[in-house]
Amino acid sequence: MGIYKYDVYKSPNIGLFAKANDKIVIIPFGFAETKINKLMQYLQIEMKVHASAAGTRLIGPMAVMNNNGILLPSVASDEELQILHQASGLTVERLKSKFTAIGNLISTNDNGALVSPLFDGEVDKQVQDVLGVPVESMTVGGFIQIGSMVVATNTGAAIHPKATEEEIKFISESLQVEVEPVTVNGGTPFLSSGIIANSKSVIVGKLTSGPELIMISRAFKT
Repeated sequence: MGIYKYDVYKSPNIGLFAKANDKIVIIPFGFAETKINKLMQYLQIEMKVHASAAGTRLIGPMAVMNNNGILLPSVASDEELQILHQASGLTVERLKSKFTAIGNLISTNDNGALVSPLFDGEVDKQVQDVLGVPVESMTVGGFIQIGSMVVATNTGAAIHPKATEEEIKFISESLQVEVEPVTVNGGTPFLSSGIIANSKSVIVGKLTSGPELIMISRAFKT
């Protein structure tokens, strides 16, 4: 386990452009090979896939992934689904919802999934089937973008600092990991924008401070 600082396209918002599980990292087209190799080395994985999500480089906000499956928005193309399925061997489906930034609305690991109440229960069964986990609907600190608020792996989870004790306890029970309130990139509470994580390693944006690194390391047991 380790924690590393990194940037993508000279941006500290690394979680917008890449997503990882324990075996594969999804990265946009046009990504420098040296950067990819470093990313794979940090995450301790041997497989990468170049892809777009709904025609954009914004893999993080547009995709949901654990070690069991991948969800893309309804506007994703057949080619995008095929590329991800062939590379990962996982079930890849379009989420049957009008919302496109589904990565901001769903947080998952291999033990559970937290979905935004915006979905109003309409996607629970599909999320459960594709990701292979029980589904709970909730807000955090009054925010409905649960995917932006919680970054989870099978070793730990980081949460928006405005989360209540009740919310932290509920998420911990749902995802079966310990949960710590943190910020990233010098005070950003929307954690998924600045973190790429799997069960082996955590990568954070380059603006992340020393005290933040300590808290994030504690959250993910690195």
